[in-house]
Amino acid sequence: MLALLCFVLAVLVSPFKSKSRLEAENAALRHQLIVLRRKVQGRIQLTNNDRWFLIQLYRWFPSTLQVLTIIRPETLVRWHRAGFRCYWRWKSRARGGRPQIETDLRALIRRISIENPLWGAPRVHGELLKLGFEVAQSSVAKYMVKRRGPPSQGWRIFLRSHAPDIAAMDLFVVPTIGFNLLMPSSSFG
Repeated sequence: MLALLCFVLAVLVSPFKSKSRLEAENAALRHQLIVLRRKVQGRIQLTNNDRWFLIQLYRWFPSTLQVLTIIRPETLVRWHRAGFRCYWRWKSRARGGRPQIETDLRALIRRISIENPLWGAPRVHGELLKLGFEVAQSSVAKYMVKRRGPPSQGWRIFLRSHAPDIAAMDLFVVPTIGFNLLMPSSSFG
């Protein structure tokens, strides 16, 4: 009786659903039928393509969870999260390139650059080579302590200190139709 009541309510609500949502639910139901027809014995076997299809439907139309009967909704959400984790693990993998230098060597570079503030990367690189460390100068520059000097003065301070010495002039010239130049009379007398 409860199933019949749920069916009648679903039929009454269906005209108010969007067409794309109904199509997504139909696609989910059809795919479930295809999977069930493929079933050999006992448990159904879902392929990766089946999982991908159901996950995409869930991403675009979360309401398709209501029509899934061959799997539990929690299973679909778990697949979606596992796929997301797998994607980001793949995206953040090491891609080769120059190998990272050891932590002790990085600490030594920082210590040398702090203790010798006037030394640049070439000098620190040379000292490390003398000590027997084979490291590129660009790596030394990367791990050195970056020093920032005091901020330079802003425009407001510049204008305040140089305002008495600034002179402004306006040279206003008007070309006429006959290509003569009209210049205003000087206001300086």
